[in-house]
Amino acid sequence: MLQEFKKFALKGNVLDLAIGVIIGGAFGKIVTSLVNDLLMPIIGLLLGGVNFSGLQWTIGDAVITYGAFIQSIVDFVIIAFSIFLFIKAITRFKKKEEEKPSAPPEPSKEELLLTEIRDILKEQK
Repeated sequence: MLQEFKKFALKGNVLDLAIGVIIGGAFGKIVTSLVNDLLMPIIGLLLGGVNFSGLQWTIGDAVITYGAFIQSIVDFVIIAFSIFLFIKAITRFKKKEEEKPSAPPEPSKEELLLTEIRDILKEQK
């Protein structure tokens, strides 16, 4: 069982996924800071000094902080757009690699031998 786990954990796809999750978490923190510390204050100023993080409804003892929800939506849009641009760039790069004409493969020994035989037969005629 330990050997199976080792094979699973050390597969390329699992390691790639783990790295992606770690980088994604760090990227999410950067985007959250961008939204909370830079974009939302500017948007708040443009809308007349509204602080989105303070927007809330109070119903009895329950507090509904819809401002935090708005910030989460902005976070999501920025992350989704960034991923879209990243995937688009990767797709463009892969297309360029696929469009490059590859050199024809070198003939095998059998093909070379058959070509020699063919040429000898043509000379004899």
